[in-house]
Amino acid sequence: MVAGTLTLRHYGASHGSHAHDHFQVLIGLDGVLELEVEGRGRRIAAGDGCVIPPGERHDFGADGSSRCLVLDSTLSAWQRHAGHTTPSPQARALAQCLAHSVAQDHAALATLYGPLLLLEAWHGTPTPHSARRPIDWAALAAWTAGRHAAPLDVAMLAARCCLSASQFNTRCRDEMGTSAMHWLRDLRLAQARTLRAAGTSVAETARRTGYRSPSALTAALRRQARPFDG
Repeated sequence: MVAGTLTLRHYGASHGSHAHDHFQVLIGLDGVLELEVEGRGRRIAAGDGCVIPPGERHDFGADGSSRCLVLDSTLSAWQRHAGHTTPSPQARALAQCLAHSVAQDHAALATLYGPLLLLEAWHGTPTPHSARRPIDWAALAAWTAGRHAAPLDVAMLAARCCLSASQFNTRCRDEMGTSAMHWLRDLRLAQARTLRAAGTSVAETARRTGYRSPSALTAALRRQARPFDG
């Protein structure tokens, strides 16, 4: 690619983090895209933009569907806009025109002139790296409470929060001080202690909190009570 290649992309569930050897420029058209670049997250709604430098690992995810105009470019001039930026009104209007051209199969002209025009019009202003959709941990814990008997994993918790598994695990470590699986385990054991205190049998408690046997639950409770043993 010389100036770059323009495409329209629809985003849904995350497929995992990845990196490119070129700049990737995104402008939101419809919906909301959850984006995380090297552990820094933000949301891209209609009119928002982001310039991802070569080599930086990133992950996308959307609740429902999100549509973006995407420019893949090797032009080093994009480096001055690297990171999360708000494109100028001119760049946003141009992105809408380019998206229409690409959708109407007029991509040849859009690709020929669009990337350089978009670069010239960008002049974005930085936005905070830390902008993230908040996770309601109390609500998430309540949601898991009735599901401990069924298999629950990090991917299911992440999907509930409209994040990828890697995004959710990072957020859990940052905000709760532990891994996602340890957080889920502690919730299960807290529920098990509540059930036992209410007189529920060990066997029934194990069944309702997802442990394969009463002995497995008993061992887990003992390990939690003596975390530094062994």
